[in-house]
Amino acid sequence: MPRAYFSSATFRFLKSLARNNNREWFQKHKAEYERDVRDPFLELIADMQAPLAKISAHFRADPRKMGGSLFRIYRDTRFSNDKEPYKPWASARFFHERRHEIPAPSFYLHIQPGDCFIGGGMWHPEPDALKHIRAFLADNPAAWKRAVHSKVFKEHFTFWGESLTRPPRGFDPGHELIEDLKRKDFAAGEPFDEALACSAELLPFMLASYKRLAPMIDYLCAAQELEF
Repeated sequence: MPRAYFSSATFRFLKSLARNNNREWFQKHKAEYERDVRDPFLELIADMQAPLAKISAHFRADPRKMGGSLFRIYRDTRFSNDKEPYKPWASARFFHERRHEIPAPSFYLHIQPGDCFIGGGMWHPEPDALKHIRAFLADNPAAWKRAVHSKVFKEHFTFWGESLTRPPRGFDPGHELIEDLKRKDFAAGEPFDEALACSAELLPFMLASYKRLAPMIDYLCAAQELEF
């Protein structure tokens, strides 16, 4: 039976963290983070394992506290002007089994007050991976159009990220997919509200969304010579 994972307490904690983004406050409220944010998210990830395997046997929902699907709440501030130590959101990615060998797409979920969204793809791919995607797009336009130019895809998803202002070097400016070839990111998603995030409909919603995204993820896997 579907169940709710997150609650109003989840969002209260994240709002409070955004207002009190410092180590002293977080240490005092760490138990709340674990109870209301981390542990429910890990339970959701665990419950995603079996249904995700039906979408693709090569993607993983890993419910480990460290090194799994759940992103750490701690920010890496070493190379950032923003020195706030914590992310005022919770997020997870459901990754390809070979992600450590080859750049790979993933499915994604983001929980944040006023900015919940779901999606997937490849965000900021490395130059070689981006080159492979563009070459594959240029040579295989029909499958890409079926994956992301369909009515269903456009009704649900918007592409994220930046694009070049001019066609990438070496590609025909008149190519039918020139606007896609200009992309720097190949990721798309859709927003949802806190009411859905706190309801028993969240997991079914995720599965329906990932099924609609699956043709794009499959295509990106093919571009990287990965199984889907």
